[in-house]
Amino acid sequence: MHPSSQLRMGWFVQQFASNQDKHFPPHRKMSVLDVGSYDVNGSYRQHFDPDRFDYVGLDMVPGPNVDIVPAAPYAWTEIADDAYDIVISGQALEHVEFPWLTIEEMTRVLKKDGLLCIIVPRGFEEHRYPVDCYRFLTDGMVALARYVGLSVLHAHTDCGPTDAHADWSHPGAEDSILIARKPYDGKPRRVDASSYHCIPPDQAILRGGLVPLK
Repeated sequence: MHPSSQLRMGWFVQQFASNQDKHFPPHRKMSVLDVGSYDVNGSYRQHFDPDRFDYVGLDMVPGPNVDIVPAAPYAWTEIADDAYDIVISGQALEHVEFPWLTIEEMTRVLKKDGLLCIIVPRGFEEHRYPVDCYRFLTDGMVALARYVGLSVLHAHTDCGPTDAHADWSHPGAEDSILIARKPYDGKPRRVDASSYHCIPPDQAILRGGLVPLK
């Protein structure tokens, strides 16, 4: 797990996930599902204080940092609807042949008003594990959220705080990030292909106070 990805997940936890428990009963831990959690060269577990979060890792094969291995990659029958307060994924969707199906499952298992955070490469050389299919930009991240009816809270490609450490960006290994919320009222719906028309998102608003690093 390269440093820029770790920094972005830590930033998500500080800026978004740590505030998610304000409506919870006292002492209730927030449940976190990490999709693509296999520890190849690091994981996100370290960012989730076990006193505040119950972290569970999911991947398609058993191994280090993996708690759940679904029988089918796009139908996680082992997990009920609305099961987790937070669903995260990092450096995984580029290895998924049909990421829109994975997004549907991530949305299904996310609780109403729950948070989704996805970090994926914009750059990076080919690294098949077992396949390497995609690279993502901000508009693509927003499109994935729109596809399943999530509300986008933040999205950027290769941005960071004005005082960002150099590790926030590394040439050739740039990241994109999406932070979204599942609607509290009503069930998210897949986009209606018969009536959908693209409205380009305002990327400056979506990245908030973060600035492009190049």
